[in-house]
Amino acid sequence: MAKRKEENFCSPENAKRPRQELEDFDKDGDEDECTISFTNGTSTLTAAEVGIIESIQLRNFMCHSMLGPFKFGSNVNFVVGNNGSGKSAVLTALIVGLGGKAVATNRGSSLKGFVKAGQNSADISITLRNRGDDAFRANVYGDSIVVQQHISVDGSRSYKLKSEKGTVVSTRKEELIAILDHFNIQVDNPVSVLTQEMSKQFLQSKNEGDKYKFFMKATQLEQMKEDYSYIMETKERTKEQINQGEERLTELKRQCLEKEERFQNIAGLSTMKTNLEYLKHEMAWAVVNEIEKQLNAIRDNIKIGEERAAKLDRKMEEQQVRLNDAEKKYKDIQDKLEKISEETNARAPECMALKTDVIARTRAFNDAEVLYNRSLNEYKALKKDDEQLCKRIEELKKSTDQSLEPERLERQRRICWLKEKVQALQDQESAVNQEAAQFEQAIEKDKQEHVRIKREDLDVRHTLTYNQRQLKELKDSKTDRLKRFGPHVPALLEAIDDAYRRRQFTHKPIGPLGACIHLRDPELALAIESCLKGLLQAYCCHNHADERVLQSLMKKFYPPGTSRPQIIVSEFRNEVYDVRLRAAYHPEFPTVLTALEIDNAVVANSLIDMRSIETVLLIKNNSVARAVMQSQKPPKNCREAFTADGDQVFAGRYYSSESTRPKFLSRDVDSEISDLETEIENKKAHITNLQHHLSALEKDIKRNEELLKRCQIHYKEIKEDEAEENKIKMQMVEKNMEQQKENMENLKRKKIEAENKYDTIKLKINQLSELADPLKDELNLADSEVDSQKRGKQHYEDKQKEHLDTLNKKRRELDMKEKELQEKMSQARQICPERIEVKKSASILDKEINRLRQKIQAEHASHGDREEIMKQYQEARETYLDLDNKVRTLRRFIKLLEEIMTHRYKTYQQFRRCLTLRCKLYFDNLLSQRAYCGKMNFDHKNETLSISVQPGEGNKASFNDMRALSGGERSFSTVCFILSLWSIAESPFRCLDEFDVYMDMVNRRIAMDMILKMADSQRFRQFILLTPQSMSSLPSSKLIRILRMSDPERGQTTLPFRPVTQEEDDNTS
Repeated sequence: MAKRKEENFCSPENAKRPRQELEDFDKDGDEDECTISFTNGTSTLTAAEVGIIESIQLRNFMCHSMLGPFKFGSNVNFVVGNNGSGKSAVLTALIVGLGGKAVATNRGSSLKGFVKAGQNSADISITLRNRGDDAFRANVYGDSIVVQQHISVDGSRSYKLKSEKGTVVSTRKEELIAILDHFNIQVDNPVSVLTQEMSKQFLQSKNEGDKYKFFMKATQLEQMKEDYSYIMETKERTKEQINQGEERLTELKRQCLEKEERFQNIAGLSTMKTNLEYLKHEMAWAVVNEIEKQLNAIRDNIKIGEERAAKLDRKMEEQQVRLNDAEKKYKDIQDKLEKISEETNARAPECMALKTDVIARTRAFNDAEVLYNRSLNEYKALKKDDEQLCKRIEELKKSTDQSLEPERLERQRRICWLKEKVQALQDQESAVNQEAAQFEQAIEKDKQEHVRIKREDLDVRHTLTYNQRQLKELKDSKTDRLKRFGPHVPALLEAIDDAYRRRQFTHKPIGPLGACIHLRDPELALAIESCLKGLLQAYCCHNHADERVLQSLMKKFYPPGTSRPQIIVSEFRNEVYDVRLRAAYHPEFPTVLTALEIDNAVVANSLIDMRSIETVLLIKNNSVARAVMQSQKPPKNCREAFTADGDQVFAGRYYSSESTRPKFLSRDVDSEISDLETEIENKKAHITNLQHHLSALEKDIKRNEELLKRCQIHYKEIKEDEAEENKIKMQMVEKNMEQQKENMENLKRKKIEAENKYDTIKLKINQLSELADPLKDELNLADSEVDSQKRGKQHYEDKQKEHLDTLNKKRRELDMKEKELQEKMSQARQICPERIEVKKSASILDKEINRLRQKIQAEHASHGDREEIMKQYQEARETYLDLDNKVRTLRRFIKLLEEIMTHRYKTYQQFRRCLTLRCKLYFDNLLSQRAYCGKMNFDHKNETLSISVQPGEGNKASFNDMRALSGGERSFSTVCFILSLWSIAESPFRCLDEFDVYMDMVNRRIAMDMILKMADSQRFRQFILLTPQSMSSLPSSKLIRILRMSDPERGQTTLPFRPVTQEEDDNTS
């Protein structure tokens, strides 16, 4: 940091006096060194000597052809003027001219943007003061340093650093950086140069982390932190050098010992030869020892392998037992299920017969009950008539005499005649009843036949409609095969293509699947359709997102309530699954997978996943299919089979197909159309016959109903004649009623017995069905268990085979090693007859032998050159000691550096704490001048800084974020914060652009007084303040210089620039 000058204050009598007019700005500026104060100071301060801006001149910069030269005072400078007059251009040129980046100016992103339109280059010239004891190379530059920068239209720039006399001293940017570091000038530091845009944003739009960085950069704590990090990185690199030195030291020590050993072994050549022979003996038996160890290891491995083989044998036996148990369980369940099925089938005819018997007996009982009720009613009527006749007879008996005897006889004769007539009428009534019953039965039978014919007619019409629709689809498919899978399929596929072109699908959906497969044998078309069913109309999607898009497309072509094709979601792969291990195989019959030609791997994989087509056999003949699947054990991995008629065959079940012809996979479309047309004609003829039959039945029913009506009228007439002979008929009806009652009771008993038998049989059949369902589930589980145990057995067999191969390989290796051991022992006895104990390995002994041989050869080669060996030994020793000394020195340096850095880091933390406290105190003190309160919260751990301000008095207002304040309050708070940073940060000059733009008159006056007061207390610094205000209310002082910039006139290329005193400003206004 730059040195802070000693502060003196003016005397009170010189605090205020008329401001003198500044006339000559081309002089050296002796008035800058005056000691007159413009505030209520009490002492005198000297002017700044180094680092301040003396003048600036611009050419073709931004929109100005020529600006300047601007000559600044040593203390306070106000640059005033309207917008467009060039104030901001001066500040921007100051930043760029002293090496700042274009983005730091907030005026452009590239230097070429600062060149005036239509010009090839721009020039900036800045003069810095260079006086006193702290001057930079005063003997070279003199009292001033001129920094000239040339900016080309392509964005490149060059520097010229000139002395006071105009001599070019340097053109290197490093020289400029050295000057700026010496004067502590930081043009990219907001405390040194604060632009208008930065002043508006750094407390409003930036976050708390950016404010903290702003504080650290302004106080140069950031630079200290970076220096500390650089030192720590240097320390780590030094540690790496120490580690490398230690590794090199180890190598040098080894070389030194080798030289020393070579020196000492010059006289021990014979000893080395003796040692070499002994090492050869050890080497011979060491090889034998290693082979014996290898043999022991192989024997141990073989023993372990034999134990494992026995263990695998036990596991295979256990697996075989489990497999046998599973197969036995499967067989038992299958037998039980077949037994139940046979018993159910055996009871079915009996159940149907009993049901028919129950219906017949119920009908007979109902008829008998009707007759009985009819006789009962007749008997009650006759009994009532009889009571009336008896009453009449008694009355006649009391009132008659002998003269009535002939009348009585006549009545008796009449009664006999009536009895005979009653008997005849009863016979006639019975005949009429029988005839009426026959008519009723005929009518009922005709009605049942009518209902049956109606139902058959409806079924035939449905079949006809279906066949006509299928015929239409077949005819359409002659021109477009895809219409076989539905009339909307071609349009749907076009919509899919369009959506895929618009990148709505990750992968284009594939379908319908039936259109992507081809038959190798056309006779198997119905079998494959019966197997795949709805999958022939299905579509494949790569993921669920594609599925949702396809569903939305299908909604357009398939109305609500209609069935849509199935969508299979599975990741698309380019390779078909390898199903060789789990596929069914038969030498004569293909699987569905092998019977199809499938070009698309996605289609094949989807059919394998959804239907397991590799496990389904296709057998054309039905009886052969039963023989393969049921009469013997089904082929391996085969779960079911299909016949050419579409029948489905399982190991214990057989299901017939409802379809008679293929719908999707038939190749001969013309033949299919011909067959359908023939069938449609037959159905139409059948419907015509049924209509004729229905008409005949309706006429027959109508005729029988008329005859029945006549019989009922005749019966009614007979009943009226019979009323006269009520007494006799009543007795006969009573007798007949008793018989009918007995008959009805007998029929009722038989009906109940038949119902009980039928319910018993029905209950047994239901119980058998309930028993069969869990057995079917158990059968499926048992089947799965058998497959699992078979796979387990196969796994252990493969493992046992692999293990036995490895074991046999180990045994062969053992035999070879034993032969090799015999050979090595024979060779070792030739070298050393007696076996010796060897503790070192053969590889170590081989290295020692080679090293000893090299030593012997080296000794032979160097024998007689003792001084050369001595010299090499001395050089190696000196190199080793020198490097060892350097490593020790670096270790001590690292230890000392760690202690120093620990102390410096603590000092840095204390310094940071002091600066933080000073900033808080200055900020609060400056706010208090307007009765404001404020808080600055530093979080050094998280590197954040939060600022809040409370306008008003005391607790009447709450603390607010800076963005919640009004424009004037925010500008005033900003000035307070900047002044607090000015108080703790060092820089030879301060630049502030339009600091009062949002202030009212009161805030502007207070802020101006605060800035002038600080400038008065820091006369060794230069202040450059840019403002659009007139500054006519400033106090009079030679330390204040106002530079007014006139508005540019039309066609003017050089803006007039001259300083204006307060009196001139008053006269102008």
